[in-house]
Amino acid sequence: MLSLLLFLTNCSFKKKEKVIIPEEATPPKIEYQEVHGFSEGEFAIDSGVVKSNQSFGQILESLGVNYTDINILSDKYRGVYDIRKIYPNDKFYSLKRKDSLDLAKFIYQHSPTEIIVMSFEDSVNMEVIQKPIMIKLKEAGGKINSSMWQSFIDLDLTPALVANVSNLYAWTIDFFGVQPDDSFKVIYEAKYVDNNFIGVGDIKAMVFNHSGKDYYAFQYSSAIDQVSHYYNENGESMKRALLSAPLEYVRISSKFSHSRLHPIKKIYRPHYGVDYAAPTGTNVVSTGDGKVIFAARSGGAGKMIKIKHTFGNVVTKYLHLSKFQKNIKVGAFVEQGEKIAEVGNTGLSTGPHLDYRVYINGKPVNPLSMDIPSKDPIPDSLNETYLKDISVLRNSLDNISFK
Repeated sequence: MLSLLLFLTNCSFKKKEKVIIPEEATPPKIEYQEVHGFSEGEFAIDSGVVKSNQSFGQILESLGVNYTDINILSDKYRGVYDIRKIYPNDKFYSLKRKDSLDLAKFIYQHSPTEIIVMSFEDSVNMEVIQKPIMIKLKEAGGKINSSMWQSFIDLDLTPALVANVSNLYAWTIDFFGVQPDDSFKVIYEAKYVDNNFIGVGDIKAMVFNHSGKDYYAFQYSSAIDQVSHYYNENGESMKRALLSAPLEYVRISSKFSHSRLHPIKKIYRPHYGVDYAAPTGTNVVSTGDGKVIFAARSGGAGKMIKIKHTFGNVVTKYLHLSKFQKNIKVGAFVEQGEKIAEVGNTGLSTGPHLDYRVYINGKPVNPLSMDIPSKDPIPDSLNETYLKDISVLRNSLDNISFK
């Protein structure tokens, strides 16, 4: 009995050992890359670029697609996308299921915003997918050292933005006359697809300081037509009745003068125009909307065009041209910026150039110092609202620092 008691006592006080069950290790999460929304976890993805003179048919055939399926894509889906439109150096992707050697999908990168997806699994089909564009507002500011072009490029701004600025100020600033220490500040749209920059959008606001004067521009949608236009800080349209110059020129070789020594006749006589030196064949555009009232040879002026404009009593002349556009004849209506001719060396001329002249009420005026009226300004009744609406944007613009 005593032995049994001792045994039970020992059992009662025996320390139990804790059994530890090891936890199962959590496997690391695999992050799969995606190509246009298709995961490498699901597909084996390969890529390539279109070679010179290579067709869709050749590419698809090399990936194992039969002629029947290629013809279906070419004929049945031509309304979706014409597979004959394929261009060298464009990128494409081939996708295969992990458990198959057959082509499942083929992706053609038609543009940064558009891809063509062809499927070959259950049946042949094709769809065009539009990639969403993300727009971010960017800002920049800089000073002109040598040229506007170079100053923009030095700030890693795109040539497209330079072109947009030139178009915006085509009526107010002659960029061939830009001076060192001129400066600019700009707020503009930058476009992205899949976080990759694809180009610039609209300029939202800008100020260009030229020869000490600020030239503001704001994009604004008026309550009248709900269409965006550009206006200055006073609500005047950035578009003027006449462009600042009718061509892209090398330099101004002679200015407006009431008494100039004629380079050929060697006598002093008025020169009621501005001579723009430019290579033969340089495009000449109409500086404003109007009707052609003369297009022929005219003595020392050589081949000349005269345009009667739609505002006021204004006539512009374009002298020493090499040839006219086919549609340019008396009675033809031309729009501002429309090509009307090419620079030449006809008539009394010492070299290829354009002699551009402006007459108001029959009297010659200096094209470089005219105060040209604005086109379609903000109506007086909406001007106060306009100034209030642009105030925040103007403040942001003014606070941009130069780099």
